Amino acid sequence: MLGGRRGAVDATLPPVAFAVGWLVTGQSVWGGVIAALATGAGVAGWRLRRGDRPRSVLVGLLAVCVAALVVLRTGRAEDFFLLQLLANAASTLAWVVSVVVRWPLLGVVVGAVLGQRARWRRDPALLRAYTRGSWVWVATYVLRVAVFLPLYLSGQVLALTVARVALSWPLVAAVLAVSWVVVRRSLPDGHPGLRHPLPGLAPQGRETGK
Repeated sequence: MLGGRRGAVDATLPPVAFAVGWLVTGQSVWGGVIAALATGAGVAGWRLRRGDRPRSVLVGLLAVCVAALVVLRTGRAEDFFLLQLLANAASTLAWVVSVVVRWPLLGVVVGAVLGQRARWRRDPALLRAYTRGSWVWVATYVLRVAVFLPLYLSGQVLALTVARVALSWPLVAAVLAVSWVVVRRSLPDGHPGLRHPLPGLAPQGRETGK
């Protein structure tokens, strides 16, 4: 959610490089893997030079390495996208569970950014708004799984690459805008906004940050 343009580069360039390397080497998984790893290493070096946190850079590079290892293990080019498919399935489950247990992840993330800890949960209006906004993110992950899964099962490597690019930063940008509108419209008139939770009846469940 918060990776910005550099996170978008991590998400899109290595898969594109894999597809290009796979094609130009006669659909060789080794060609695709080498291209992806070289691109991932180049992106990591560029991000480090620009002052990004080493942990963030290494996570992006590790994802490329794991995808490459899976492909080399199975010999199937479409398996380069298996990690992405599983990650989105897991994210769907995590966001749904967060809503069910009344800890919507959108509120957790925004609250952490604003330094509020769990104070936003004591505001029933904010809790309701973040819950509705979190469903927008659930829909995003469901959409990705719905697109990736049939393409993966049918071995459509190029279509998977296009979907990976189209459903990364362009979709995240759109969902950020939509979820923001949903949250704002869910707040009652006169509410001071996300930065100023109004104390109310605490939701049921364990509270942190008291």
